Amino acid sequence: MSAIVELRRPQSMLASLSAPNAAWEVLMAVRLEHANLTVRDIEGMIRFLQTAFPEFRVRGEGKSRDGSRWVHVGTQETYIALSPANTKPEKPWAPYRGMPGVNHLAYEVDDVEALCKRMKSTGYRESTPTNAHPHRLRRYFYDSEGNDREFVQYLSQDPAERNDYKLPDY
Repeated sequence: MSAIVELRRPQSMLASLSAPNAAWEVLMAVRLEHANLTVRDIEGMIRFLQTAFPEFRVRGEGKSRDGSRWVHVGTQETYIALSPANTKPEKPWAPYRGMPGVNHLAYEVDDVEALCKRMKSTGYRESTPTNAHPHRLRRYFYDSEGNDREFVQYLSQDPAERNDYKLPDY
């Protein structure tokens, strides 16, 4: 979550967004500072996050206006805010079914295989679709609440290779 993202737009309003050689200008740099998740089990989510990211610590916690506990888990630069769910959904969330909501969150890591070993050794269930892209390795795991999480390791520094969508990924 600490990656810098540059938002860009074509210098010419006539340039197509999909044109590979369109000239772009940088508008601003963006970094996702935190995500705020409502969860059923805060402690279970902390365990999941600290297994995936051993450097994550509880960097802050307190009480909301309604008296419920909130927790910030992460590093000094980025974190996940966790709040407890106080209602039960009418229907359980089913990702990838066309309903509004988050299908998965993806995290860039330096060593996806080491992460995979940590996750499996502590009992987290893998949900990885077959993928064999030459410039990125992806592994997926269900978190403590059954949500899908993606972990990606890029094998190239070249953005054209990292972001290639034409090569088969299966």
